[in-house]
Amino acid sequence: MSEVRESIAHARSVVVKIGSSALTDLGTGLDTDRLDRLADALEARMRAGSDVIVVSSGAIGAGIAPLGLKKRPTDLATKQAAASVGQLALAHAWGTSFARYKRTVGQVLLTADDISNRAHHANAQRTLDRLRSLGAVAVVNENDTVATNEIRFGDNDRLAALVAHLAGADALFLLSDVDGLYDGDPRKVSPTGERARFIAEVAGPEDLDGVIAGSGGALGTGGMASKLAAARLSADAGVPVLLAAAAEAGQALSDASVGTVFAARPERLSARRFWVRHAADARGQIVLDDGAVAAVSRRRRSLLAAGVVGVRGRFYDGDVVELVDLAGAVRARGVSAYNADDIAKMVGRSTADLPAELRRPVIHADDLVAV
Repeated sequence: MSEVRESIAHARSVVVKIGSSALTDLGTGLDTDRLDRLADALEARMRAGSDVIVVSSGAIGAGIAPLGLKKRPTDLATKQAAASVGQLALAHAWGTSFARYKRTVGQVLLTADDISNRAHHANAQRTLDRLRSLGAVAVVNENDTVATNEIRFGDNDRLAALVAHLAGADALFLLSDVDGLYDGDPRKVSPTGERARFIAEVAGPEDLDGVIAGSGGALGTGGMASKLAAARLSADAGVPVLLAAAAEAGQALSDASVGTVFAARPERLSARRFWVRHAADARGQIVLDDGAVAAVSRRRRSLLAAGVVGVRGRFYDGDVVELVDLAGAVRARGVSAYNADDIAKMVGRSTADLPAELRRPVIHADDLVAV
């Protein structure tokens, strides 16, 4: 067994994300038998000594059948209505299933703002920590009833990766209807008769060269593209990932011998730098010349006014902003030391030519993260 699989198999604290397709059916809604089997596997992992946080998709899927809908809704109001019905059913089902083991379930509903806002971020972290200390199982979901298109996580794969960082987890499991990563669609055969190649382990970005990832299915918003993005995000947090089929949850959670594993980066990003890179909402953009791009993205130097060529949006000191090159590509993110109006006055000027109150870096190196 590889070192990465070994670390996942013996991780003390884990986050387990379960996809909509593993819990719901378009025609009949929530499948409690499948949910019970997943709860059995999660209980076995907890009895083996691990703390477990569940990130459960399926709220909208669980609400489709009771509302008489024929397919997953596309408009925001109907999604929120389905979620309001489905979240109640989903939470009740998890509670009923874990009650067989005399475990209490706590539902934690999050929006993207709860992660991007530092105060909300800390509150969510305390809630998860306290639930674990009290022996309850935290079941996390996106709060679809209030989330808008502008403040959504986008999918629960990303939410799970953020929760893994938030909780300081040692491993992340992504369980859905796929059994691992392939370099193409495993359901299709190429014109030459070749099938997609299974990838058992991803040690770094180079192992993803040539991989073609698709979007989600009828019940979910994820897909392989979102799982790869979540795995990369988790790796930045120093958390290894196992991507496997929910039908193989027992084996995945016991010895990590199935699916695809993603190695974590050797050192976790600090909590602040992770927040800047992945969790915080960018409030504006600062346009850089080529020299400044190289300084902040490759050499991790502080951004000085001389390298700034423009400002976009309205933001204030302390806000997170994107640093873009002349072509508009995002090259880094950072915490601005000034508001947009002040930076506009500083564009292209050397530090010595600025008033004393504007001589600090526009963004200090400690508050910069390349993307």
